[in-house]
Amino acid sequence: MRPPASMHLAYLCGGRLETWRWRRGVLTRGPVFTPDQGGIDAFADYMVEQGRPPVRLLADLVEEDFHRVLLPHVRGRAGRNLLARRLQQHYRETPYRRAALQGREPESISASASASDSVAGPGRRDDIVLMSALTNPVALQQWTEALTLVQAPLAGIWSCALLCAALPPMLGFMQAHVLLVTWQSCGMRQSYFRDGQLQFSRLAPAQADCAAETARTRQFLLGAHLLERGDLLHSVLVTPDDALATLSARCASGPENTFHLIPLAMAFERCGVPRGPAGTALLADTLLLQLLARHPLHSHYPCGPDARYFRLWQVRAGLYASALTVAACALVWTGFNLSAYAEADVAAASLAEENRHFTTRYRSAMAPLAPTAAPTADMRAAVMVDRLLADQSPTPLAMLSLLSAALDQSPQIQLVSLAWQVEAPAADGGAHAGQGAGARTGNGAATGASAVDAAMAGAMAQAGPGGSDFAATGETGAPPDAAPVPSALLGIPVKPRQSLRVEAEVRLERADARGVVDSMQAFARQLARHPRLAVVIERPVLDVRPDVKLSGRASVEAPPPSPFTLVLGWSP
Repeated sequence: MRPPASMHLAYLCGGRLETWRWRRGVLTRGPVFTPDQGGIDAFADYMVEQGRPPVRLLADLVEEDFHRVLLPHVRGRAGRNLLARRLQQHYRETPYRRAALQGREPESISASASASDSVAGPGRRDDIVLMSALTNPVALQQWTEALTLVQAPLAGIWSCALLCAALPPMLGFMQAHVLLVTWQSCGMRQSYFRDGQLQFSRLAPAQADCAAETARTRQFLLGAHLLERGDLLHSVLVTPDDALATLSARCASGPENTFHLIPLAMAFERCGVPRGPAGTALLADTLLLQLLARHPLHSHYPCGPDARYFRLWQVRAGLYASALTVAACALVWTGFNLSAYAEADVAAASLAEENRHFTTRYRSAMAPLAPTAAPTADMRAAVMVDRLLADQSPTPLAMLSLLSAALDQSPQIQLVSLAWQVEAPAADGGAHAGQGAGARTGNGAATGASAVDAAMAGAMAQAGPGGSDFAATGETGAPPDAAPVPSALLGIPVKPRQSLRVEAEVRLERADARGVVDSMQAFARQLARHPRLAVVIERPVLDVRPDVKLSGRASVEAPPPSPFTLVLGWSP
């Protein structure tokens, strides 16, 4: 999460409120307001003049308490409820309170505690919780109420003591016991860190003796069992440059306490932030304000009802961002459409130019030619009809191919005659069903004219004198006054169903009734293997009906042929 380019900061120390503005890495100081009615009203007017921007409030107060407790290791909703009850018990009078989990007790400490406590189980490791609160809520509420009165968003409330927890790692001190001492506008703040975690913080007067206050703080840590005797305490003094020589002379390192003096200029460099604005005292205030502005941290203390305008500001900012995103997407899409429209316009112009070019060439090529009897549209339609007839017109070629293959596998079957028939679809009412049947010949060849020949004959009969002479010769097999064939029989709009009536006979060298029947059935099964061909036995080789008398005689002579009839149906 990146910080915004501009940010308004409020620094509360010693009762007064200092305003700062951070813009693109540069920190600028604003007016200072006193904690009286006039100062509070002036602060409200100032926020209105600035356009009610979100404000981050940094508090550096003496009335900040820290309490370290041990709680049973409970997770989930029960743990949160337990923590809330303990906070309520310790800090009942203030809404600005928080609790931070700092790990669990070591195994050795928990074992000794369980041995002395009959209630606790053996080896129980409790959670270490640091509770802190701003015990004087009035010092903050008078300023937060002013922000609420003018509907200025309060982004959060941060504590200088809690914000100092980021300084020791940045300054390069990761020892087990570190006492950080900083000089700020409110005085000298001492913050004790154990294993990198804040345990205690206090604010002393700025004129106090640093060595004496450090010794007093060490005694307090020993009494609170935060520091054991013999532990080395590293005191890191982040001091202004002008006080470096004085502190170096007064603070002498000993066997249990060692002092590290860090000039503020070096601290700014190690933290990676620029120095404070010119004309202001170089204190740790500006360093903490820079860290708060550059690193988007969660609010240390809850704002309660005072944060409702900040939540509204976040919603408004989210809506503005969504609207800008939608507008940007719309602009990109519009640009894409305009580009596609321009390309399409260029392509259309190119096609129009090609159309004019080919039209001119066509007209120049057609100018020397004599005018045709039929219009171009009719010729185009005729070509389309010819292609449609070539694809859709019925033909017995497929059925004849299957029949030829079956005859090759059954040499005892002799073909007598064929009759091909095209069946009109049901929509025609069957008025023309049965047209196109062929005549029988002695050698089994079909001589009948197809439906296409009949259609051509009808067309030629209406074509004029030349067409009448051609039809009269009888070459197509249709009389001159033949009626036109319906389009359904020609395969328009769909292919019609066809049937082929096959008359054949079984010829065997000796009399064998069973062999005759088996030969006919094998021939029919061979034809029925194709999925689009339906085979119906119209007349079998033997009539086995109950009312027909079976007759015959045994003879050594060759038996007569046994005729039968099959009807082959072809589904389009």
